[in-house]
Amino acid sequence: PMTQKPKYFIIEASLLPEVFLKTAEANRLLKNGEADTVGEAAQKVGLSRSAYYKYKDGVRPFFQAAGNRVITFYILLRDEAGLLSAILSSFAKSGANILTINQSIPMGGQAAVTISARMDSMELSLEALMHEVSAMNGVLKMEMIGSE
Repeated sequence: PMTQKPKYFIIEASLLPEVFLKTAEANRLLKNGEADTVGEAAQKVGLSRSAYYKYKDGVRPFFQAAGNRVITFYILLRDEAGLLSAILSSFAKSGANILTINQSIPMGGQAAVTISARMDSMELSLEALMHEVSAMNGVLKMEMIGSE
């Protein structure tokens, strides 16, 4: 039989079974050095070692999993001088490598921008970058619309 390519889903964390959340937390403890062994990490989060080993490679936060990808963002912004420049500056400061920028002609005081960027050399987390840009005065909406 042909091996099936893995399928991925984005699921709100509050809907996940507890075993997945505990596995992700155990991975975080190990990565950050807060636990030295799998046994210690599993015990701290209240998970059996066998359950940890069953799920450890398949459960990770989306923003962590997206780290070495090209991600395309859709940003709706007010038509204000300097706003796009400030957004691009945030991308540059984060270490993201911008590949393409497409901006629509502003209509009704708003413009849609799509930015594709390589995220593998980021110093800031993807989540932090999105929070920073979304919080800018004049940014009406920011979302990820694709990744490869």
